[in-house]
Amino acid sequence: MFEIPVLCLAAAIYWEARSEPLVGQLGVAFVILNRVDDERYPDSVCGVVTQGRTQKWNPKIMIRHACQFSFFCDGLNDSPTDMNAWVNAQVLAANVMEGDHRNFMEGATHYHTDYVSPTWARSESTQRIVKVGTHIFYRLEK
Repeated sequence: MFEIPVLCLAAAIYWEARSEPLVGQLGVAFVILNRVDDERYPDSVCGVVTQGRTQKWNPKIMIRHACQFSFFCDGLNDSPTDMNAWVNAQVLAANVMEGDHRNFMEGATHYHTDYVSPTWARSESTQRIVKVGTHIFYRLEK
């Protein structure tokens, strides 16, 4: 699943934002595309979605809960269970990658849900962009 860009983007939309309104799902998609365009992150959609720390003795094994997108290394099965939401995520991912939506995220490269408060979100180099649904989006200054 994690080799075809549209499926990587769809998986992130599905697992990170399927219960969010469309604008929230778009926000997650644009964070990923913004990271692809940012030299601090991998230069592919799948690279961004699967980015995380690996074990020193075996770099093919991800450290649990040490990923940029939590669903990827939480140890749970990543097979979609809500087929309607999965189809919608795939269609949205394809549309975003084809440029059918304007990127309104103002360079946001990070987000978190409103019930957590990560330390990076309080950094002076972090600029809050917008809150959509339960997600708060940020841009990290270079």
